[in-house]
Amino acid sequence: MVMDRRGRRDEGSGTLALAAAGVGLFLLGRSMVRQHRWMDFEGKTALITGGSRGLGLLLAREFVTHGANVVICARDGDDLERARVDLERQGGRVLSIPCDVSDRAQVDRLVREAAARFGAVDVLVNNAGTISVGPMEVMTLEDYEEAMRIHFWGPLYTTLAVLPAMRDRRQGRIVNISSIGGKVPAPHLLPYTASKFALTGFSEGLRAELKKDNVYVTTVCPGLMRTGSPPNANFKGKHQEEYAWFTISDSLPLTAMSAKRAARRIVLACQRGESEVILSVQAKLAAKFHGVFPGASAELNSLINDYLLPGPGGIGTGTAKGHQSESAVTRSFLTALTRRAARENNEEARTQKVEPL
Repeated sequence: MVMDRRGRRDEGSGTLALAAAGVGLFLLGRSMVRQHRWMDFEGKTALITGGSRGLGLLLAREFVTHGANVVICARDGDDLERARVDLERQGGRVLSIPCDVSDRAQVDRLVREAAARFGAVDVLVNNAGTISVGPMEVMTLEDYEEAMRIHFWGPLYTTLAVLPAMRDRRQGRIVNISSIGGKVPAPHLLPYTASKFALTGFSEGLRAELKKDNVYVTTVCPGLMRTGSPPNANFKGKHQEEYAWFTISDSLPLTAMSAKRAARRIVLACQRGESEVILSVQAKLAAKFHGVFPGASAELNSLINDYLLPGPGGIGTGTAKGHQSESAVTRSFLTALTRRAARENNEEARTQKVEPL
């Protein structure tokens, strides 16, 4: 009981004292939980899908700095070789394995080879991704199937491959790189959005079921990041216009965050065993707004689609890579940060391999 100077009970001070004590207990409890869940990556083995470029390569670099053995996979062997050399120059213990994560047999072989080299996988990062940009009218069934194979079936296959050993050891981390597009639907990204919603649901449900086995699943929902990937993304319809709005949004500091900072935050969340990370202030605001006002969010997306984004036309259902869709505006200062990120993150070299339309 708190008394004032006249000996009377001071209700306000008592409430404040209880509140302060409650906050203190909460902070203490959170600190104890984090300490219990903390994973030191020194000597552990981290498997990163899509680890040859972009965010995957940045994550691999982070795990190397923490002393982990790093296994990276991707479909392109040349990209993998460049990434391996990059990581080994930093002193990393690295194994690179060509693998299409949408093929379960290849995934099982990947996990066996990783275990043969470094021992069982301690950390799985499902990062492999694809994206097609354009209005619904030019999207084909194959676009949806590819997105689902890579964003849902791929993470499912890798999870099923590493999970028995994690459960046996009662220790493990699984990080699923979804997207803010897996929480808030976005026009002109329907196959991507649908598949990322599937991954988000799988990841959140998986966490609930694996916590009892001391395996912690982290769902990561980034907003736009300057990874340097737009030149290798797929664009349909009026592909030059689609590429312009996409790559400019991906480059500007007001709309996109540093991918290096994102990678550091993701690795920290993995160490802590956090349940969810939404990256960038803009993405957090979008998620909160859509959660509270879904109707208003849908109307806003409709206005963006109707008045700001290109209509169908152009190459129709055909596909052009970003670097095949350049224009004066995408070669300007507006995309300078994305072009620099492409050079730094092994995204630039890939643009030399695709024949022009």
